[in-house]
Amino acid sequence: MRTFLRGAGALLAGIVLALSALKPSIASAQTVDEIISRGKLVVAVDTTTPPYGFLDANLKPTGFDIEVANKMGEALGVPVEFVTVTSPGRIPALLTKQVDAVISIFSITPARAIQIDYSIPYAGQSAVVIAPKSTAIKGVADLVGKKIGLTRGTGEDGLLTAAATANPGIDILRFDDYSSLLQAMVSGQIDAMGGGDYGEIYLKKAQNGDAFEQKYVLKTFYFGIGVAKGNDNLRQWINTWLFSMKTDGTLDALSMKYRNQPLPALPVF
Repeated sequence: MRTFLRGAGALLAGIVLALSALKPSIASAQTVDEIISRGKLVVAVDTTTPPYGFLDANLKPTGFDIEVANKMGEALGVPVEFVTVTSPGRIPALLTKQVDAVISIFSITPARAIQIDYSIPYAGQSAVVIAPKSTAIKGVADLVGKKIGLTRGTGEDGLLTAAATANPGIDILRFDDYSSLLQAMVSGQIDAMGGGDYGEIYLKKAQNGDAFEQKYVLKTFYFGIGVAKGNDNLRQWINTWLFSMKTDGTLDALSMKYRNQPLPALPVF
């Protein structure tokens, strides 16, 4: 019996070791020095949200957020390793310590700040309701009886979900990424959508040939770089670096390059 138990214990230990080897490696570093010593910065990005994150003709990540991440790596003197996530995957990427930071139009909200920490804002954008020009929408009351598309886990998801609760008859459809949401809008699967006022949707046409337009503003959000809760060393370094990027004009230059407009006035905290 003892021999059997010892054998079973050894077998169990072997299984645990084998399973451990299958787990993704823990990427998150706790300090700037650890990132530099490791020799790379691991950043979560979303490549389905142009002009902030998208794939170029060579399927290489590019966009405003991607370039911010690359400049962060340059300031640290290390290359950047990108981990692609969707909006709902941003917080889990930090909670599971798979990345050092999230740079992905990550709107700063008190609810999210319970789980993760934010840098000061590096960009800002308004969440808006978008629909074909022929669709009469001036406010939330006009959404009743319509199908409204959203990207799951975004700021506009929370705002329009609350609006639907207060105004029965608004049909909310959630999509896991921005490209799927755009396709649903173009194909007529939804009547309107919540999104950023940067959306390439304005360059497209509805199924009936109608152009899209912004109907009304939901709220202006400010984007921060997300780090693991309590990682004050990295967060403070990022704040210092962002301060430098703002004051020397780098962030505004990136905004003009990718958004064709300067950044709004960015608050601090």
